[in-house]
Amino acid sequence: MDQRQIIITGGSGLLGGEMRRRLPRARFPAHDEFDVTDPAQMDAYVRAGAYRLLIHAAAMTSPPRVDADPTRAIGVNIIGTANVVKLCAAHGLRLIYVSTDYVFRGDAGNYEESDPVHPVNKYAWSKLGGECAARLYDDALIVRTSFGPDEFPYEKAFVDQWTSRQSAGQIAGKIAALAETDLTGVIHVGGPRRTVLEYARAVSPEKDIGELSVRDVGFAVPTDTSLNCRRYDRLVAKGPAGDEEGDTR
Repeated sequence: MDQRQIIITGGSGLLGGEMRRRLPRARFPAHDEFDVTDPAQMDAYVRAGAYRLLIHAAAMTSPPRVDADPTRAIGVNIIGTANVVKLCAAHGLRLIYVSTDYVFRGDAGNYEESDPVHPVNKYAWSKLGGECAARLYDDALIVRTSFGPDEFPYEKAFVDQWTSRQSAGQIAGKIAALAETDLTGVIHVGGPRRTVLEYARAVSPEKDIGELSVRDVGFAVPTDTSLNCRRYDRLVAKGPAGDEEGDTR
C-alpha cells in the first residue's frame, strides 16, 4: 500500500512517534485538523485526499487520568472511536483500532482473542467501548497490545503484574506489518509473558529499577493480562516486521 493512503491518529503520542519512523510517508494529522470528536472536520480531511486505511491510535491512555475525568474518556475513547468507525464506513476505509490488554480481568493470563473480556478499571472500559464500535464494522481489525518507551521511565516496576508488553518501537513495527494485510476481527500483538519488572529491566538493563506491588497504587490494576499472540505469529510474523521476540509459543 502507498503510505500516502494511510491516516494515523495519535501521531504526537509514544506509539504515534514510532509509527512515523516506520511509515514516514503516511498522514499524521494534528488534533486541530483531525479531531475525533468533530465528525465534520474528519470528513473534510478524508475528502481532501485518497485514503484507504486509517490506523486509530489516539486515546486517553492513563488510568488515573481517566478516573479523574471519565467524561472526557467517554468523549475521546468511546464516542471518538465510534466517530472514526462511522467515518471509515462512509468512505470505505479499512480500520485498524489500537486497543489494550487491559480489557481482560487479569486473573488468568495467556489470553486468546476469543476469551471473555472483563475490564477492571475505567480506562479499560473506555477502550472496550471503542472495541464495541469497531466490532460493528466488517473491515476493521482490533489490535490488543501493550507497549512502553524504549527506556523504562519509572524508578520502580510491578513485581506481581504479568504482561506481554514490548517497546513502542517493536509494537509499531508489528502494526506496520498488519497494515500490509487484509486481516479483520481481533488480533493480539506482543512479546513473551513476563512481569513488568522483568520487562523494565530488559529494556533498561543499566538502570536500577526497584520493586513495586499492585497493592501499592491507588487505582485498580489487573494482575495478569499476558496475551496469546499465536495468531499474529502464524499469520504475520514472517512478514516485514516479524521478529523473534514476538513469538509467544
